Amino acid sequence: MSESSGQIKPSASSRDLKIVTETALLLGCKVYYIPQDFERCGTAENALYHIPKYPQYTAGIWVGYIPELYRYEAIYNAAKAKGIKLLNTPWQHQTALEFDLFYPLLKGLTPESIVIHSINECAKAGDLLGFPVFIKGAIQSVKTQGWESCVANNYEDLVRISKHLLTLEYGSRGRLIVRKLVSLRHNRLAPNSFPMGREFRVFIYNHRVLKYGYYWEGRDDLSKLSLEEENAVLNLAVLASERLNVPYVAIDIGQLESGEWIVIETADAQFAGFSQIPVIELWNKLKDITLEG
Repeated sequence: MSESSGQIKPSASSRDLKIVTETALLLGCKVYYIPQDFERCGTAENALYHIPKYPQYTAGIWVGYIPELYRYEAIYNAAKAKGIKLLNTPWQHQTALEFDLFYPLLKGLTPESIVIHSINECAKAGDLLGFPVFIKGAIQSVKTQGWESCVANNYEDLVRISKHLLTLEYGSRGRLIVRKLVSLRHNRLAPNSFPMGREFRVFIYNHRVLKYGYYWEGRDDLSKLSLEEENAVLNLAVLASERLNVPYVAIDIGQLESGEWIVIETADAQFAGFSQIPVIELWNKLKDITLEG
């Protein structure tokens, strides 16, 4: 089920969405187009009205933009009524996506973090973690806006960034994550001066690695892994997936300047960008493995 549409504003996300939709068609998958929201159709049942009812349950994948939780649940149930089971249940989708849900499962594998719900909690978070800290919403950060939009060097910075993030309901869902700042190994800075850390995205289905690739676009000598490094990255990603117990998940693994590998964050892979991963190879493996049952 794809949200790809010629009416979507051009962006890196819309480009990925178009590519994955075309790839699914090329591989012989049945593709049904669905709207991005319920504004015109009203309900999930109306959004899926054109999809026939399958006589037995068939695996389904939703590709699009990160939906609000109520919408994911509604589409999941409407699809299930049609005999289509999305790879992740609503709870699994939420667990992979919302930091405060996956963090307790990944303690020891990812930097120490604290969840806050209001500006009043900033002082306590700063005291517990010490400055500087990295701060993001429960769903997304605003690293595209630069280092100063994500990193607080003192209490005043933390309050300033928190106030802004709490206005971004889509990315925060009313919660903020204050993280102990770590230094990732890097060679490059993004145009907004954000360090492009040595980071890899790993797509996993039922604890089996499908494909992985360098997180950042462009040429970078740090994108090349030795066999030992590759084993470390993939083993850590699989361990994280086992702790999460989410069938289709994307795990981001980064390397500290010390050489240690850590989990950065996770996502429902249905809505994750592909970074430098060859989409046709990923989907070819995903198609084969889901057909295995």
